[in-house]
Amino acid sequence: MSAIHSPLGLLLDVDGPIASPVTRTVATPSIIDDLILLAGANVPIAFITGRSSAFIREEVIAPLVAAGLPANLRMYGVCEKGAVWFPITAEGMGDTVIDDTVALPQAVVDDLRTLVETRFGDTMFFDETKQAMVSVEQRTDVDHASFIAAQPAFNQAAFDIVSRHGLGVRYGDDERPDATGAVPFRLDPTIISTDVESITLDKDHGAKRALAFFAESGPLPDVWRSVGDSRSDYLMADHLHAAGYDVAHVDVRPADGILERPYPVIVMGEQIHDEAGAAFLDYWVEKLQLR
Repeated sequence: MSAIHSPLGLLLDVDGPIASPVTRTVATPSIIDDLILLAGANVPIAFITGRSSAFIREEVIAPLVAAGLPANLRMYGVCEKGAVWFPITAEGMGDTVIDDTVALPQAVVDDLRTLVETRFGDTMFFDETKQAMVSVEQRTDVDHASFIAAQPAFNQAAFDIVSRHGLGVRYGDDERPDATGAVPFRLDPTIISTDVESITLDKDHGAKRALAFFAESGPLPDVWRSVGDSRSDYLMADHLHAAGYDVAHVDVRPADGILERPYPVIVMGEQIHDEAGAAFLDYWVEKLQLR
């Protein structure tokens, strides 16, 4: 494979550009088809997400395998913002590695689960598939406004629980250091969830891990594109830019504010979320003349 030129590299967030934030599934069939065509052209593709490996296996990898991934491909998954990682082959998910050093203590996890069940279960659920971080997500049968209304109270209660266990934690501008003065954890709210996680986990961490994996199978392409719907997704392109690659970032939810960066930031016209993700992939399939 190393002798085959890779014309492009892709670092893809999943919620938003690939999976619909409404259905939490890959709802646009062309996304699966185009990912397979790009993988067949030796394009390194990494899914870099806060989602769990179980979610990626069921909602992304299973449809790709069912549609026919090529035998030779460069595909990788980095989940929980860098805490969990694995190769992806034509047969599916490879061996999964979990970084236990960044995980929350079990007692904290248990208290956060109880908090959801006893006070916030009418609008959100505890994601039991996470292996290192904690995620609490909007229920799919609840309207978004109800979740957004309840989320600040949950965030504050979760912040108090983590701090009460003696862990240093940050939530917005509020910091509560541990006994040593350190703040190793944070709350990270999104439009459909709140994550409680190590401060070492983020999209640049995932990008670094993905590039190291791809380098093992041959030369890396000079041209890279990262795609995401959150401001933190720009960190993927930040890493690529700092490493000297020709990079642009595709923002599929620009209404949250387009960040100033030393590389191009692309929006897909009026399209957002997975519609924008589908349009972006289609553009590259046509540009590389893959269909």
